[in-house]
Amino acid sequence: MLAFILRRVFQSAIVLLVVGLVAFSMFNFVGDPIDNMLGQERTQDDIDRLRAQLGLDRSFPVQYFKFLQEAVQGNFGVSFRQGRPVAEILLERAPATLELAAVSGILAIVFGIAFGVFTAIRRRGFVANFIMSASLIGVSLPTFLIGILLIYIFSVELGWLPSFGRGDTVKIGSWTTGLLTDTGRKALILPSITLGLFQMTLIMRLVRSEMLEVLRQDYIRFARARGLNDRAIYFRHALKNTMVPVITVIGLQLGAIIAFAIITETVFQWPGVGLLFINAVQFVDIPVMAAYLMLISVMFVGINLIVDILYFFIDPRLRVDRAGGH
Repeated sequence: MLAFILRRVFQSAIVLLVVGLVAFSMFNFVGDPIDNMLGQERTQDDIDRLRAQLGLDRSFPVQYFKFLQEAVQGNFGVSFRQGRPVAEILLERAPATLELAAVSGILAIVFGIAFGVFTAIRRRGFVANFIMSASLIGVSLPTFLIGILLIYIFSVELGWLPSFGRGDTVKIGSWTTGLLTDTGRKALILPSITLGLFQMTLIMRLVRSEMLEVLRQDYIRFARARGLNDRAIYFRHALKNTMVPVITVIGLQLGAIIAFAIITETVFQWPGVGLLFINAVQFVDIPVMAAYLMLISVMFVGINLIVDILYFFIDPRLRVDRAGGH
């Protein structure tokens, strides 16, 4: 078990080093930050002094090693656009993105598993067929189009929900949340549905497919022959075995929710790190872009590592293989 975890941690560290190299390379290949930071009246002495201050006069390996040292400590430099530490800016924007991702993830997991189980159990019913047909919307339509449609229906036509922004927020220490205010909760509804709809439909269809496969197994027939009721068969035996492959997909989708929140935040002008990244691209704010890439990669790698460990505990076949030396 320990060897399994150490191997996964080592692989995760290699991935982060590669991503860090890609993020750091953006400083060297997108453009010279000196041109963006100094005005037209700059002198060669100004250029040399700022280049030395930023450490750009050093060799590429030295700069990369320094970048890794600073990144481990949570220091990603200073924003070219705002002139503030990037870590400070990210801490201000992170609560909005994490709150949106958490609500979207919960909706996707809860409704995805519930609808998946229902459509597998009642697969010939009208409601189940309607849900499966409606799920094609979430799979087929792009996220930005879903967001625009929701805005048109619930904000423009019906006027029930706000079309942009986060609403009123409450500050709890260094954390800001909109869940404690009416306008904050209303503002969260449309973005969370938009962001979680694709993941929900994907989880639902996977759960349905896996559960239909499990229900065909011999041990399910044996459980029926023993006289177990449908509730015990569906939820104690079938669903438990269905969740083994589903957990892996759920982990990947949670990472995707955070990574692709950038589209939803742009559509709804949600003040999170995704919208911050879009603005950074427009103004060639390289430190912010690199920090965003590193942040997303750490979340992806961390979630995948947790899923691998959970998978090891849930699937007994992995433990048997490890014990047998395979």
